[in-house]
Amino acid sequence: MSGLAVPPDWTRWMGLALEQARACLQTGDVPVGAVVLDAAGTVLGVGRNEREAAGDPTAHAEVLALRAAARTRGEWRLSGCTLVVTLEPCVMCAGATVLARVDRLVLGAWDARFGAAGSLRDVVRDRRLNHVVEVAGGVRGEECGALLDEFFAARRS
Repeated sequence: MSGLAVPPDWTRWMGLALEQARACLQTGDVPVGAVVLDAAGTVLGVGRNEREAAGDPTAHAEVLALRAAARTRGEWRLSGCTLVVTLEPCVMCAGATVLARVDRLVLGAWDARFGAAGSLRDVVRDRRLNHVVEVAGGVRGEECGALLDEFFAARRS
């Protein structure tokens, strides 16, 4: 599913996304964090799930990070950028990634239930769309998955 080799920087950038994910624990949101970087590795935007905190069903980490990056760049086209996210994007977030023209998606944990970047669906690499995104999966995947597992285990107990 991955397709790309994992450079050391992606591991570091996933650490930034994990910091965002951990901040979700304060608001009761599912711990997912995202970071958008330009081609030079400069952070353009960050986001974390805020559906509970904002009462907004679209306040997913990826959408918020893409919005912040577009504001920083001053345009909606994020060509040359990389989206780093702790959990494989859902259909909405995968669609937003394609529409923003992001070049690369680096994800931590795969999501067999809702994932749309190669596990359940593959929206980001659907050649029928106007843009195709490169995908690298499993970057610090165990760590990203463990954070989610702990969150949901605490909710069930």
